[in-house]
Amino acid sequence: MTAAIFQFGDFRLDCGQFELCRRGRRLKLERQPLELLILLATKRGQIVTREEIAKCLWESDVFVDTEHGINTAIRKIRQVLGEDKEQPRFVQTVSGQGYRFIAPLVIESAVPEIRALGAIPAVEPPDSTTTQPTKQSQSTRRLFWLVVGALTALAILLLAVALGPRSLVDRSLHRSARPAIGSLAVLPLDNLFGDPGQEYFADGMTDELITMLAKNSTLRITSRTSVMQYKGVHKPLPEIARALNVDGIVEGSVSRSGGTVHMTLQLIRADTDTHIWAESYDGNANDIVSLPGEAALAIAKLLNSSVAQPSTARYVNPEAHDDYLHGRYLWFASKNDEAGEYFKKAVALQLDYAPGWSGLSEYYGAGAVDGLLDPTKSLEPEEAAALKAVQLDDSSADAHLSLCGAYLIARWDWTRADQECKRAIALDPKFDEAWHFRAKIYAALGRQQEAIEVQKKAMELNPFDRPFALAYSYLLARQYDAALTDARQRLESAPGNADLHWILSETYRCKGMHKESVQELEKLLSLRGEVASATRAQRDFERGGYRAVVRGQINDLNRVPSSTYVSPVELALLYAQLGDRERTMELLEQGLREHSPLLLWIQSDPAYDFLHADGRYRSIIRQIGLPPAY
Repeated sequence: MTAAIFQFGDFRLDCGQFELCRRGRRLKLERQPLELLILLATKRGQIVTREEIAKCLWESDVFVDTEHGINTAIRKIRQVLGEDKEQPRFVQTVSGQGYRFIAPLVIESAVPEIRALGAIPAVEPPDSTTTQPTKQSQSTRRLFWLVVGALTALAILLLAVALGPRSLVDRSLHRSARPAIGSLAVLPLDNLFGDPGQEYFADGMTDELITMLAKNSTLRITSRTSVMQYKGVHKPLPEIARALNVDGIVEGSVSRSGGTVHMTLQLIRADTDTHIWAESYDGNANDIVSLPGEAALAIAKLLNSSVAQPSTARYVNPEAHDDYLHGRYLWFASKNDEAGEYFKKAVALQLDYAPGWSGLSEYYGAGAVDGLLDPTKSLEPEEAAALKAVQLDDSSADAHLSLCGAYLIARWDWTRADQECKRAIALDPKFDEAWHFRAKIYAALGRQQEAIEVQKKAMELNPFDRPFALAYSYLLARQYDAALTDARQRLESAPGNADLHWILSETYRCKGMHKESVQELEKLLSLRGEVASATRAQRDFERGGYRAVVRGQINDLNRVPSSTYVSPVELALLYAQLGDRERTMELLEQGLREHSPLLLWIQSDPAYDFLHADGRYRSIIRQIGLPPAY
């Protein structure tokens, strides 16, 4: 059954595909305004009352300001059609009654029944001065109106089909009691203006809405990384909900112009694909910080899952908040250096802004762990920023996790690091990053099976953020076959994930399967855009075997400009693979002097096993404070 396609002016409204196009280009119009446009077009010039619109767009048990919702939908329809409210060409306001579609309509493609309905001429009511009709004419007229009534009912049914699963038919079938919604996913908010320069703002507001929902409710909220895979992806919402294993979906849009921001949200029940709540939020620059919290609290109260929150809210400088959102956007894009600059701006603008300090601490810590920042220059400010964040907001799980990281890598204080990690988890049991960090602590301490179990918990909470993490835990535990199996399975759903190919390359190396290790290294380098390096690695292996590949990597690191930091421990691992005892020890001792975080997990790598009897190696392990694995 093909639903109606209406043509009016330059526009084409395809009810079956649920899309509005202009001159072949699809226009961006949110779901409810589009549903309303379809309803008005299908009525073809008849007045549609506000009561009819409310019944069509929202169920009777929906908690929403329908007056505001209808006004917003009409405004968005007019905006996308480019018409003036005072001189309408398409949608006319009938004062005190409702709206009607006034533009000439052409049914480009429709089912025969709707064509028939459209062909029925208007029939005037009988005039009292005319001659009384005969019984035969009365019967004919009654038959005529029965046909009209039947076709009208059929048209409404077809409209319901055209409007999709959340149609009138669906709503009538699902009025009965339903299980409570216990889990939600917030899909990435649309950047309504389409300005690429505002993507960080849309993503940041999505992130804050997710955070506030997790904080303000007892609901299970899907992580940011899990939902970001659906950014710009048009899939049926029930399909997305099944993939994310949630009962409900929150979707919407956000736009910012000058000093004002507009955010629209709607809550959709996944199993029936029906609206159960919708709202619009408007504010100025000073309100931006509070809008996600207001929306989260409204949703939590609606679903009877709200939790008590402090009555006092801290003031946040809008500019500092914007810099923080920009920094988080770059952080998630793995642009740590750029992110750090925005975090620095945020705390410079507002010294008592805890999230800014927490972000700054993470910038310094991650740079040191990744071997990109000199730990002699980054670890002290990492700890100072983390302490500042906790001092400003002791209720922040992010702040306590930052302090956990500082105690772990800046002080090698295992006890206090674990205490701060536990504190972060106590504040937010669904904080997958804290569970992941705890797994890394256990792995460094040689508590490998505990590390694996904790990492499994982190993966249950968020399987998308670090698909490599469980395989990495297996790798550190020297359970190589388990690492290979897990990484290969996850590659089936994420074939372009470079980290998974790194895990495979490292695991094959540790197993002594050098050919397979180089093959995965080539894939890793290619995914990173380093095609020349991938080609050279293959050539080196063919000419001189695995040792030639390692020497090539050493040459690459030695050619890095002196202005760019290279961790000596990164070089030590390469010399260890060559069996060069003196050069390996020299570099490890340099790493100890620099307090390199990369030393924390050296006992998990078999490349260093030949050093276990060396007194200098054992001294390094003792000074780090690790239980010996030899």
